[in-house]
Amino acid sequence: MINSKTVKDRHLIRDRKKKGRVVFIGAGPGDPELLTRKAYRIIKEADVLIYAGSLVNPEVLAEHKKDAEIFNSAHMNLDEIVEVMEKATSQGLLVARVHTGDPSIYGALAEQIQALRNRNIHYEIIPGVSSLFAAAAAVEAELTRPEVSQTVIITRPAGRTPKPERESIKYLAEHQATMCIFLGVSMIEKVVLELREHYPLETPVAVVKRASWPDQEVVRGTLQNIVQRVEEAGIQKTALILVGEALSDDEVVPSKLYQAGFSHEYRDD
Repeated sequence: MINSKTVKDRHLIRDRKKKGRVVFIGAGPGDPELLTRKAYRIIKEADVLIYAGSLVNPEVLAEHKKDAEIFNSAHMNLDEIVEVMEKATSQGLLVARVHTGDPSIYGALAEQIQALRNRNIHYEIIPGVSSLFAAAAAVEAELTRPEVSQTVIITRPAGRTPKPERESIKYLAEHQATMCIFLGVSMIEKVVLELREHYPLETPVAVVKRASWPDQEVVRGTLQNIVQRVEEAGIQKTALILVGEALSDDEVVPSKLYQAGFSHEYRDD
């Protein structure tokens, strides 16, 4: 017996393909090999690609179709981006909206989704590897070390984009958890001043520029000297700030998971 829901779903899939769709892609931090297989496939199949040219590595788009139309969103505003999406999808085309890292973190994703919903344009989202995790790999750190920090705070300093006072770095610093600060290296002196209100001066800090790119750069220090070291390195943008004792070289306390005497459903003690 044919399931009516299955038939309905098949019709819906055909209808969506006919109308076209937008696929938001997390392109990862820079290394093309950090693309997911699904993202790679969509990039190869897309009729139209809109990518953040100021951030996305062009190599990520290397396998696009020869006749694909490509737009650099660095030169476009929201209305122009949505206009391209609407025109392409109305012609039944596949649009790949390529974001750096993962689109859910500082990706201006919500406003685009809202615009598509208002126009009844079908979309989906493919997650990507955030620069946060590429930076952690670059400094060879586990951000949630046992008995050191089991919390990761993702934030940014207030700039042209405002943020609630309760989310200011100085208040978040009270937790002394591992903190990952986006879009803050250009104002690192201010960021460090706020961090120092609660973190000790000897707290480890790492600044990772262009994580996973061939020219990746890592500057290490503490809250006492990191500003000077970053200034000496000339890093002013495209960098992530990692803060916390999880970055230290202290002897690691083993997790319970792999201790010989720790039993769980897969292993008896």
